[in-house]
Amino acid sequence: MKHLRLVFFLFLPAWLASCAPQQQMARYVNDATDTAGLDLSIPELLIQRNDLLSIQVYSASTKPEITDALYNLPCATAGSQGGSGQVSSLSPCGFLVDASGNIEYPRIGLLHVQGLNKQQLSDLVKKKINEKDSVLTDPSVIVRFQNLKVTVMGEVKAPGVQSFPGERITILEAIGLAGDLTDFGIKEKVKVIREVNGKRQVAFVDLSSTRLFESPYYNLMQNDVVLVDPTSRKTKQQDQAVVYQKISLGLSIVTAFALIYNVFR
Repeated sequence: MKHLRLVFFLFLPAWLASCAPQQQMARYVNDATDTAGLDLSIPELLIQRNDLLSIQVYSASTKPEITDALYNLPCATAGSQGGSGQVSSLSPCGFLVDASGNIEYPRIGLLHVQGLNKQQLSDLVKKKINEKDSVLTDPSVIVRFQNLKVTVMGEVKAPGVQSFPGERITILEAIGLAGDLTDFGIKEKVKVIREVNGKRQVAFVDLSSTRLFESPYYNLMQNDVVLVDPTSRKTKQQDQAVVYQKISLGLSIVTAFALIYNVFR
């Protein structure tokens, strides 16, 4: 009987430590219907402060190295060699949008670009070139974003800043890149923080809703921050874990003393 009591005390701490409530697997877009063939509205990215823009001007000139180069930043990647054989130290070309939403463009001057989309900026640069240059007529202007990124934080398995090479990312893709939600992430109320016209907006997205794809925050914008809050069960389980650890430690000490007592009595 004494041995049975000792065995009970030995295995009780391990049993208590394993008594954690089981969590349900996360489900997205519950009870969805087939929407194949429907048109999807994808919002146009708007230029924000601190965006890095690639702007390239091309024309039908027979000497583009003379005419086009006047309106293009010198581009070279680190480690490339110039004509003299020396390694170039120039970084990849790009226009950084300053805190006022402006860029300084060669031979054109200051341009306010915040709030414009790529096509609007392309038209603006083309207009300014046509006003100043009689040789370079009707050029092609190609605009690209170079530093698109979003931040995913909270109850995801790999939180952090995510850069993406394309110009479109959805909230499901961002969470997937972050390793999906943990067992304690609230999928019904995911926060999206977005800056619009210099003001921050906070919206809530229900990842389980059948209307998820209709949300204006389903398609993320550059510099968006996605926050996944923990459920109340996580706090309760953390509190329970602390209690179980204390009980386990106490029972282990009692068991050790009981073993020592039985050995040396």
